[in-house]
Amino acid sequence: MAEQREGSSVQLHQEDVDKNSGDPHGTPLITQEEKIRQLAHVVGTLSSSVKVEAGLGNEKTASASSTERHISIQTKLEDLETLADLNGPGKKACPLCPEEKFKACYSHKLRRHLQNLHWKVYVDFEGQKMCICHLPCRQLKASLSGDQSPGRLVAHYHCVVCSVTCFHLTDMISHLKRHINKGETVASYTGGSHVPFEDPVHIGQAYEIMKELGTNVQLLPNHTTPQKSDTYFNRKMKTNRQLVFCCLAVLAEERNPLECLDAFGATGIMGLQWAKHLRNAVKVTINDINEACVKMIRENCLLNRIRVEGGRVPRNTDAEEDVEGVPISTVEVVKMDANVIMHLRPFDYIHLDPFGTSVNYLDAAFRNVRNLGIVSVTSTDTGSLYSKALNVTLRHYSCQIVRTEYYRELAARMVVATIARAAARCNKGIEVLLAVALEHFVLVVVRVLRGPTQADEAAKKIRQLIHCQWCEERVFLKAGSMVEESLYRQLPCNCHGSMPGKTAVELGPLWAGPLFNTGFLRRMLFAAVHHSMDDIQPLVKLLICESECTTLKPLSTHGHVLLSNQVECGVVIKTSQKAEEASSADQSGKRKMTEESGNVVKKAKPEASLEHPPFYYSIHRHSIRGMNMPKLNKFLQYLSEAGFRVSRTHFDPTGVRTDATLDQFKAVLTKYSVPTYTTSQTGGLGLSAEEGGRKVE
Repeated sequence: MAEQREGSSVQLHQEDVDKNSGDPHGTPLITQEEKIRQLAHVVGTLSSSVKVEAGLGNEKTASASSTERHISIQTKLEDLETLADLNGPGKKACPLCPEEKFKACYSHKLRRHLQNLHWKVYVDFEGQKMCICHLPCRQLKASLSGDQSPGRLVAHYHCVVCSVTCFHLTDMISHLKRHINKGETVASYTGGSHVPFEDPVHIGQAYEIMKELGTNVQLLPNHTTPQKSDTYFNRKMKTNRQLVFCCLAVLAEERNPLECLDAFGATGIMGLQWAKHLRNAVKVTINDINEACVKMIRENCLLNRIRVEGGRVPRNTDAEEDVEGVPISTVEVVKMDANVIMHLRPFDYIHLDPFGTSVNYLDAAFRNVRNLGIVSVTSTDTGSLYSKALNVTLRHYSCQIVRTEYYRELAARMVVATIARAAARCNKGIEVLLAVALEHFVLVVVRVLRGPTQADEAAKKIRQLIHCQWCEERVFLKAGSMVEESLYRQLPCNCHGSMPGKTAVELGPLWAGPLFNTGFLRRMLFAAVHHSMDDIQPLVKLLICESECTTLKPLSTHGHVLLSNQVECGVVIKTSQKAEEASSADQSGKRKMTEESGNVVKKAKPEASLEHPPFYYSIHRHSIRGMNMPKLNKFLQYLSEAGFRVSRTHFDPTGVRTDATLDQFKAVLTKYSVPTYTTSQTGGLGLSAEEGGRKVE
């Protein structure tokens, strides 16, 4: 079939040559039959040469791929000149141009034409030059009258991988990039396909081996293009993966073995880290609906000496195993839709990390998750979460928001509210353990509490938010407030009376409860230290201070400081014996958390957690023009001395979380700010206040 297509292209080329069969100067031209025989001889010679170079194992594949290529695809200029037979006598026509575009000429002119046009304008792909082609290779276009009429001849390029033709050079480059992203290159057609499944099959370019948290994964060259790659791997999500790992490690201390699910495996890096470091404490299931991802996950399991359930035991290639011949751990790799597997099987820990929003998988996640289990959700649709696509936000999250200075915390509370509604539909409540919103993702970790009573308590924490558009003051709407005038009375600011028109908007529904659990975060810090995760330790320490709404203070990573007072929903969570021994091994040698203290904590009111300040203020956003504001750490000290709870926030490096109102916040900021310029003391020199004061002294 390939030879027939090659012959048809040559025949179409010769139909145009028939229009000028003679030379006006009397010089005889090469006849049509002779030119066809020459081209057929050259194509046959090239195909036979490729056969010899390909080797005995790939003779059929190489010959098939060589005959499928168009004559405009060559490796060097000499091959292109061989097609034109420049060494022969007489005038010759260009093999890549019709006669009406380039008339037959002598060898020196034809050689210059091939060099300056076809060989100069080409697309290079793995050593193959796709020269520009002017032959009528496109199909005939149908006219309006219905008869077939030849279309206008347009220069184009033939793809070396498939039979597609592109008119523009940039279009062909984009087309080849799509082949690369899918792993479709010349090597994928010429390489052998009889490699055993357990051995990595290198498709196209060589795999890239990446190591993270002691886990090796092999990646395709297209792992950085999520829209065109099924095996997407994002290096920027390392913080997210480590936070999720610490959450699972904390849950593994409470009970084991855990049945945990990575619903969207892709390369399998997250599930492999769970299995490699937690080992027998977890039973990992890695799921993905794409066949290519499932194959890559299996290969990565063998690369890390992790046995796939029902598969082959990996070879002993490293001394990392505890016992020679025994795999480190065992994982289950499943090819299934995420909603289906979560409906079929119960799990203790479920992690959802789809490309984009995760609202389509929340109902299935809460259907079979066990009591006191954990569901972690990673959302990467920052366009809709960060108020850039409000119509998408309303469609996915049923939430009305605007762009504010606290847009990241607004996004986190919006995701938590969506999770709480999905859990309530399954008669389950949630306790938010962690909510992190960084530049490229929003991570929410919740503990599941079964029962309609817990679902009702969680649903009561979903409220509307009143936001002032002038000063950006905000407050959650109290239950039962229905009149519009009462909305303005709930705002501490006086913008409604001093500004014309409607000054406040109603946003939401949003989560009005706390976003952090201090005891859980302390145990996460202990897990981060235990597994040598130095990258996220500063972040977890900041989250602990933010959850307590206190200034940053030294946090011990050993002893009872991390593991005491672990309370979630008014219930003391018991840890494993190892963790209890670590919590009791302090200098005094006494157990800090006794059964009596635990009973006292159990009697604590659940409304105490609502006292946590819900939002933060940016010190730069509310600075006074013409005034030098104090340093952020100094300003935190000033607010604390004024009697307010203060802390820094991970949502904004310039943000201050406090229970003070915006007017009180501005009053303290104004009190400790100094004028930028002064003329009374410096004699009109325009120096700063500090420099002027030193000069007067």
